[in-house]
Amino acid sequence: MRVSIKDIAKEIGVSHSTVSRALSDSPLVKAETKARIQQLAQEMGYTPDAIARSLVTQKTRTVGIVVTTITDPFIVEVVQGVEDAAQENNYSVILASSASEPERELAAVEMLRAKRVDGLIVTSSRVGVLYLEHLERIDVPVVLINNHNEQSGRYTFSVTVDNRHGGHQAAAHLIRRGHRRIAYVSGPADHSDDVERMAGYRQALDEAGISFDPALVLPGNGRIDGGERALNVLLDLAEQPTAVFCYNDMTAIGLISAARQAGLSVPDDLAVVGFDDIPMAAHFCPPLTTIAQPQRDMGRQAMNMALALMAADDSSAPFSDIVVKAKLIVRETT
Repeated sequence: MRVSIKDIAKEIGVSHSTVSRALSDSPLVKAETKARIQQLAQEMGYTPDAIARSLVTQKTRTVGIVVTTITDPFIVEVVQGVEDAAQENNYSVILASSASEPERELAAVEMLRAKRVDGLIVTSSRVGVLYLEHLERIDVPVVLINNHNEQSGRYTFSVTVDNRHGGHQAAAHLIRRGHRRIAYVSGPADHSDDVERMAGYRQALDEAGISFDPALVLPGNGRIDGGERALNVLLDLAEQPTAVFCYNDMTAIGLISAARQAGLSVPDDLAVVGFDDIPMAAHFCPPLTTIAQPQRDMGRQAMNMALALMAADDSSAPFSDIVVKAKLIVRETT
């Protein structure tokens, strides 16, 4: 049976309120008594009743995180950063996946709120764009990762990389390598990070006096299979590009694998740049040139922002979105 505070009180011969204070490290309990109670609680296998505690404090000390997919290595690193910061602050994390579908994402948000989480973190989201009013009604802090919050709400803020700057770095690097016909493989439709990365790509082309060719924007989905399909579209072009900037590393890995099967050499026949710098990028063959995001740090910053929002007594306290810089990592695919 579950050990209760009353069981400990009976065993040690004190009131259950004294046990409760001792386990909360209250200064009202003598140090010697507190140490005895805490030691006995550990020996008896006592664990706090989170439900009972939440009824008293109106806090569950849990944060929900909604991800697009648990198979993306980028997401894995971000979630690890969230969990690191949560653990340091004695918070638990509940994970839910949306499979990149806005309706499922919203359902996941509602499910987590039903579990009375104290805050929400949502990665690579469309929910902030489509359902901002709904998020406001949920009435808990929401932090979006890699999604611009165009209509900054009372509780909704974001942590994002400067995607436009990253896209510009990728295309400018390829231009410096002598490429003039550069393709872009897009990510999931309507995601703001994809829109911004392509905008940076177009800016670099414009600065170099290279005309933008819509035929060189190849459809992708942010996954390996999207990169493989993009390579087939590329091969069907009348005038093929000599370089490709991919929405993310998973796309680039799929494209390079398909290029190898088609008899193309990377980078001799086709130079490739990814985005994210997932752990696999440095160990792929050939090692992938990419735009590095500080993934784990972004997760940590998102959790810290959520904690700060939860702690703020006044919802009008001065908070602002966080934008971090990406960094070009040159390896062997260019």
